[in-house]
Amino acid sequence: MKIFCIGRNYADHAKEMNSEVPSSPMFFMKADTSILRPGMPFFYPGFTKDIHYECELVVKINKVGKNISQKFAHTYYSEIGLGIDFTARDLQKKCKEKGHPWEIAKSFEGSAPLSKDFLPKEELELDKIDFSLKQNGNLVQKGNSKDMIFKIDQLISYLSQFMTLKKGDLIYTGTPAGVGPIAIGDKLEGYIGEVKMFSVNIK
Repeated sequence: MKIFCIGRNYADHAKEMNSEVPSSPMFFMKADTSILRPGMPFFYPGFTKDIHYECELVVKINKVGKNISQKFAHTYYSEIGLGIDFTARDLQKKCKEKGHPWEIAKSFEGSAPLSKDFLPKEELELDKIDFSLKQNGNLVQKGNSKDMIFKIDQLISYLSQFMTLKKGDLIYTGTPAGVGPIAIGDKLEGYIGEVKMFSVNIK
C-alpha cells in the first residue's frame, strides 16, 4: 500500500504557511506504518516538540492503473474517507532550511490517522464535500473540496504518470487553513458533513 499526500492543495493553507501556490500537484509519501489504526491513541514521540494536525479528505484507490486519463480517473475510486497528516513542524523547518526531503517530519509511526469507514462517493457531492476537525470540542479546521486547487480526478491522473496506482493505495488530498499544534491530553475529532469519521486521543 502506498500513501500519497498532496501538499498545498488549498490556497488559504499555502498562504498561512507563507508558501507559493503550486502550478502542478506537489506530493510526498508516507510509509504504511504511518497509518494509525482506528480507535488507537497517538503517542507523542520524543524526537519532536511541535507536531501539527492537518485534516484531509482521503481517497482510496479501487483498481490498478498507470497513466490514467483524467476523464477515466473517476472509475479508480468509489469511497472517500478522512484522515490527519501529522507533521513534526520543527523537523520540517530544518529539512526545508537544508533542502532535505521531508520524510523524517511526515512519515513517522502513527502520523496518518485514518477513518475506519469510508463513505460511498455516490452519497457525496464530490465538488462540495464539507469536512472539519475539532480539537477538544473546539472547531479548528473547516474545509470544502470545492476549494481544492487540484481536484481528485486531476490528482489521480497526475500521480499515475509516475507510479502505478494499486488497489488500497491512499491519497491524502491536502488540508485547508487552520493547522495547529497538538498536545498530550488532546482529543481530535474529524467529520465529513455531520458524520463523525474518527476520534484520536493524544497521549
